[in-house]
Amino acid sequence: MTSKLWDADPDPTPDVPVARPRLPTADDILPYLREIDANRWYSNNGPLNQRFQEGLRARIAVGHVVCLANATLGLALALMAQKPAKGSLCMMPSWTFAASAHAAVLAGLVPWLVDVDLDTQQLLPEAAIQLLRQAPGKVGAVMPVMPFGGPMDAANWDRFKSDTGLAVAIDAAAAFDSLTPSRVPAVVSLHATKALGVGEGCFIASDDGALIDEIVKKANFGFANSREAASPALNGKLSEYGAAVGLAALDGWTLTRAAYQRVARGYCRSLASTSGVNVQDGFGERWISSTVTVGLPSDSMETALNVLTQARIGVRRWWGGGLHRHTAFEHFPKVPLPVTETLVATQLGLPCWTDLSDEAISRICSILTDAMTAG
Repeated sequence: MTSKLWDADPDPTPDVPVARPRLPTADDILPYLREIDANRWYSNNGPLNQRFQEGLRARIAVGHVVCLANATLGLALALMAQKPAKGSLCMMPSWTFAASAHAAVLAGLVPWLVDVDLDTQQLLPEAAIQLLRQAPGKVGAVMPVMPFGGPMDAANWDRFKSDTGLAVAIDAAAAFDSLTPSRVPAVVSLHATKALGVGEGCFIASDDGALIDEIVKKANFGFANSREAASPALNGKLSEYGAAVGLAALDGWTLTRAAYQRVARGYCRSLASTSGVNVQDGFGERWISSTVTVGLPSDSMETALNVLTQARIGVRRWWGGGLHRHTAFEHFPKVPLPVTETLVATQLGLPCWTDLSDEAISRICSILTDAMTAG
C-alpha cells in the first residue's frame, strides 16, 4: 500500500519520541508479586484483581468495575452483553482508533461511520438521534468515543440509551482521568501508553450492576456460578500479574497525574501566544492524558511536520485518516465526514511522557511556533 501523509512515520527513531511509557518499577510491584506467590492464585478474579477493581471503583466513584485483558475485548464484551441484533449497525465516529471498529465486528455488528462535533471531536447524543433517521439499515448499537481522553457528559448517553433502547458502549480508552459515572458502560484502556497502565488490559465501569454481571459472565466462557457455558462468550480475564501492576500504578497515581499535568501545562503555557494553535478545552487544568494533541491550521501541517521531523522531534498523526480510510473498514457504510476530514488535516500529536523535561517542551514549542510564523 502506498504510504499516506496520515499513516507514515516521519522518523521512527527521533531524539525526542512522541511517547516513552513508564510503568511501575520492579520494586513497586514486588510486594504484590509476593502476595501472588503466597496465594498461588494467578487468574480467575483472584484477590489482587478484586482489590484493583475496588480501587478503580472508588477512584471513579462508580457502582461497578470489571477488569479485562484488553480494551478491544472490553468494547466487544460491553456490546455483546447488551444483546444488539447480530448483523445490525453499530454507529460510531470515523474519528477514532481502529480498535473501536474491530470490537464492533468482533461483537457481530457492522460499523456505521459517522461524523463528529468540531468543538468536542465527539459524536454527540443529539446528533446520533438525527443520524438514526437516515440509517442505511437497522441500528443495534452506538459507540461514542472520548478522543484523547477529553471529558464527556455520559449522563446524556444514559438518556439516549433509555429513550432509544439501543445498546451503548463508550470508548473511553484514554479517559482514566476524566471519566464520570453512568449506567452506560465505559471501557478504559490500561495499555502501557495510557496515563494509568498495566502493560495490556482494561476496565469497564458502569452503575448498572446487572450489566457488569453479564459482562463478567461473557468474559469467562459464559460461566455464571457453575461450570456450564450458558451463552456465547469469550475468555477476557485480567491475570493477577496485571492486577499487581495495576495496584502499584494506583499507589503512584497522584505523582503520575502531577507529572502529566506538568507536561500539559508546559505545552499550554508555551503555546498560549502562538496564533492558530489550540488544545482541547480544559486540558492540563480539569483533566490530563498521556498524549498532547494540538490543532493547527491545515495549511501549516506539512510545514510543522517537516520542521519537527528535521529537528528529530517525534510527532504522530493519531488515528490516521479516519476509520473510513483504513483498508479493513473502507467498505463499511458511512455518511459524509467533513469534520473528520478537518480533524485529519489539523490534529498533531506531540511528545508526551512523565519525565519529558521542561526544557524539551519549550524547545518543541519554540520550533513549532517558528514554523507557524514562517508558514
